[in-house]
Amino acid sequence: MTIYIAGKITGEADYWQRFNDAESKLQVAFPSASILNPAWLPEGMTPADYMSICLPMLMAADLVCFLPDWQNSGGARIEHALAEYIGKPIIEREAATT
Repeated sequence: MTIYIAGKITGEADYWQRFNDAESKLQVAFPSASILNPAWLPEGMTPADYMSICLPMLMAADLVCFLPDWQNSGGARIEHALAEYIGKPIIEREAATT
């Protein structure tokens, strides 16, 4: 199984920690899963550059985990719309940790 993490990154000083915490929790909940974490991408690219990388990552995932702040991110809203449109299973971070 492959899991993609989606949430707000732009303008968030603590995004790296939040995404990595989510990755750790997902790895415990889904021990055999490969986690695709966009927080590992280099800083300084344009939104278009990030989306050109992140959307294929989402497409390759079996499951998409949205962090609680995803509605506040233009990119994550696009990712959510795409995941819903193509029928990709979606969970919230809290659901992944129970």
